[in-house]
Amino acid sequence: MTDRPNAAGSPVALAAALRSTGYLADDGIATAAFLALQMNRPLFCEGEPGTGKTALAHALAEVFGAELIRLQCHEGIDAAQALYDWDFPRQLLHLRALEAAAGASGERLDADSVEASLYDRRFLLARPILRALQSTPSVLLIDEIDRADDEFEAFLLEVLTEHAVTIPEVGEIRATTPPLVVLTSNRTREVHDALKRRCLYIWLDHPDLQREIEILHSRLPGLPERLAAQVAGAVQQLRRADLLKPPGVAETLDWARALQLVGARHLDVDSAAATLGAVLKYREDADRVRTQLDALLAS
Repeated sequence: MTDRPNAAGSPVALAAALRSTGYLADDGIATAAFLALQMNRPLFCEGEPGTGKTALAHALAEVFGAELIRLQCHEGIDAAQALYDWDFPRQLLHLRALEAAAGASGERLDADSVEASLYDRRFLLARPILRALQSTPSVLLIDEIDRADDEFEAFLLEVLTEHAVTIPEVGEIRATTPPLVVLTSNRTREVHDALKRRCLYIWLDHPDLQREIEILHSRLPGLPERLAAQVAGAVQQLRRADLLKPPGVAETLDWARALQLVGARHLDVDSAAATLGAVLKYREDADRVRTQLDALLAS
């Protein structure tokens, strides 16, 4: 990305700009993002679910007024799904229109000319990576890269290095301004070193108690101080418990918002039990925590 505003002047300035969007970055996150911008390198964000990896990409796009383009990875994803496709229905309509026009005029269609017209750029469907190369400025979020397979990783190596793709019928398409690329991983499997070497790496932990309280106040203005402290403290305790799915920051915000909506001014056993579905997403976790709410809230 070029022509960046003063937000990219230093890690401190970037942290302040991110804070204005509601994303509270610690020194490590702000420095990693700053260096990714200055060095024009992808930022590889790894950590447990709910630690703010995806939210960082959203916040960076907002700070720089860039289009956020998201590629959600999944098992079996291939280059075609990430790069481009052809609009076959429109190509077929175009072919029929050519045939009709030729029939009316009595002219014979030239096969080479027809084929060339079918693979015109107007029939090209840009998928996330191609869109990011063509959009200026843009933030390309490659979400949950650990869910993709080795072949897709190998495909990404060239794209992230060259900032260009080649379409046989069209030729090379190269980014005039490379997008800021943010890759996220929940570490369900190890991503290959070859991909990581092309990136700047940051491990995102859950926020500490004080920063989680700050996040609550930033995202939920008007949240009572006592309620914010109680919710953040309870979530910190839940993360240390042996749960199937420890809550992330998104669940902390959902829980606080749910408590606000039911009129709770503080967190007690009754209000916690009634709103537990906002923070815990497995029945086994919820059943276990309900039997320990007194101890949880007393700690």
